[in-house]
Amino acid sequence: MSLQNIQEFERRADTAEKDIEYLKQEIEKLKLNITKEPKEQHLSDDFNELVQENAKLKHRVAVLKRYVESLRAKESGQSSLTSEKMMSINNQLKELFAEAIRKAYSDITDPPVVISLAGNPEYGDYQCNSAMALCKLLGAQGKKAPPKTIATNIVSNLSSSPLIDKVEVVNGFINIFLSREYAKNTLTNLLKLGKALPPEVQKQRILVDFSSPNIAKEMHVGHLRSTIIGDSICRLMEYLGHDVLRINHVGDWGTQFGMLIAHLQDKFPNYSTQSSSISDLQSFYKESKKRFDEDEEFKKRAYSCVVKLQAFDPDIIKAWQLICDVSRREFDKLYKRLDIKITERGESFYQKMMENIVKELEEKNMLEEDEGRKIMWGEKPNVGVPLTIVKSDGGFTYDTSDMAALKHRINDQKADWIIVVTDAGQAIHFQMLDSCGRRAGILPPDKKMTHVTFGVVLGEDKKRFKTRSGDTVKLLDLLDEGLKRALDKLKEKGRDKELTEEEIKCAQESIAYGCIKYADLSHNRNHEYVFSFDKMLEDKGNTAVYLLYALTRIRSIARTANLTPEQIKSAVETTPLCLDHEKEWKLAKVLLKFSDVILEISKDLYLHILCQYCYEIACAFSEFYDNCFCVEKNKSGEIVKVNMSRILLCEATAIILEQCFSLLGLKPVTRM
Repeated sequence: MSLQNIQEFERRADTAEKDIEYLKQEIEKLKLNITKEPKEQHLSDDFNELVQENAKLKHRVAVLKRYVESLRAKESGQSSLTSEKMMSINNQLKELFAEAIRKAYSDITDPPVVISLAGNPEYGDYQCNSAMALCKLLGAQGKKAPPKTIATNIVSNLSSSPLIDKVEVVNGFINIFLSREYAKNTLTNLLKLGKALPPEVQKQRILVDFSSPNIAKEMHVGHLRSTIIGDSICRLMEYLGHDVLRINHVGDWGTQFGMLIAHLQDKFPNYSTQSSSISDLQSFYKESKKRFDEDEEFKKRAYSCVVKLQAFDPDIIKAWQLICDVSRREFDKLYKRLDIKITERGESFYQKMMENIVKELEEKNMLEEDEGRKIMWGEKPNVGVPLTIVKSDGGFTYDTSDMAALKHRINDQKADWIIVVTDAGQAIHFQMLDSCGRRAGILPPDKKMTHVTFGVVLGEDKKRFKTRSGDTVKLLDLLDEGLKRALDKLKEKGRDKELTEEEIKCAQESIAYGCIKYADLSHNRNHEYVFSFDKMLEDKGNTAVYLLYALTRIRSIARTANLTPEQIKSAVETTPLCLDHEKEWKLAKVLLKFSDVILEISKDLYLHILCQYCYEIACAFSEFYDNCFCVEKNKSGEIVKVNMSRILLCEATAIILEQCFSLLGLKPVTRM
């Protein structure tokens, strides 16, 4: 690649950036016009088109800049592929083959670039499968060419790259074999840093709404999935460098509190000065609900308390705050045990905003009367289930608070991407919230809201997970049971005779909380899963126990060789990695997939992909360890040889696994 060609790519990038600036100005003009003339549909359409075009250009600029950097590095005799970050192999291959296809078929606009992992190691590590799609496109232009000829033409235009050892054309498929030198350089950089840096992404402000228990009720197994999945999504986004807001949208407002306070006035007269326990509050709540459904006089009193609460009556507010404090302390105990960091923001926070959102929607003529209610349809009238913005009695609903929260999150908290983690049963509600938000101009086209759904937790009878008496399983009881079973498992293995009391406690908590989290995250979140302590505590297969043990074993290898962390760090500078053995090479290639796995789950938010990757690493390492001696001993047990290159490969494996565990919320231990 000549300097002239490099400068041409730089010129294209500069032009695209100027186009982006122009589009920004046009978008701002249209925003102003839409505000002034909300009924002009063509303005909204133009706005949407410009935003989409802007996003495409930003992507083009990013691709061009990365490609220019790689070309400049190549010209100077260096490789950008040996940078400190573990680069996305998939993205690099797409850029290389996109350039080759543009050269080979310059008259095809936006040619398809299809890169995938090879299904069989005999056919390489990756494949470019663009020839089939190009065959159809060329045929439509009257230019017939067989896929094999197209693939050969692409390869003849492919620039050399330190990433690729060789390519082969087989029946229209291009088989790509990775370079061992590339792998050695990448893993050596990883070892020098001592950590896995995240792949490059465009930084955003991301708000994750998860967990969301209700005040005056104990957290139960129904809150488990939202809490665990939401926390892991936050960990992932924080690792990628995004500005993440962790929000706990707590139910702390509305009719249920009117019922509870009215009941407490009768049964617990000093309710406004003395706190009840969370279990007492839950019992009081059940009693109040029964009275509310059966006693008309009590119902009137309950509604009266709701009115006073929403009017911020001092005595009622004081009682409400006491109730909230009791619940908050109980929630915090659970979050601390699960290592969850989250900021509470109850529905009460949006009370005044709800009043304003109703006025705004009325002024925009977006509310319709429906049997005394005020409802709102989304962008497509009479499609789906409308939001109830005002009830027939004049009160607000979850729909009202969610619309108010949506506006606050976009306007005040400046969120670019809102991620809401709830069960799949609320899918229609959030589809309508998105649609109504966009219709009202609250959720602009350049902002995104994603509803992360999940299935229910089942018991071993394949029904909803409940206690033997039929009650919902309390989350606190579930964690306690996990601790008990983890300790039993450790004693069964005789670990209590080998580990100190402190080591046993650390291992117990690591296993108990880790197995509960991993059992959830390792399943496709949209599927139901059976909660079984027996299965999740197994030390074989894709379980937290197996993976935690695998990492502990990997870390013990250096200790067996009597190597200190300082000696390993020094060896990185003096000992070249050797990947000649097929199992060494197989393990290295699995480790190189790290960035692609991270990028994949950051887009679709399916965390079981990361769990599958952890298991793939553990299995590849097991094969490597069984076939490649790291430390050799004689019959007397004395060390006669230490293969430092393999010790370094063990260290690289541990670094990647530890980072994956951190994203999943698992805590490894030194001894287990």
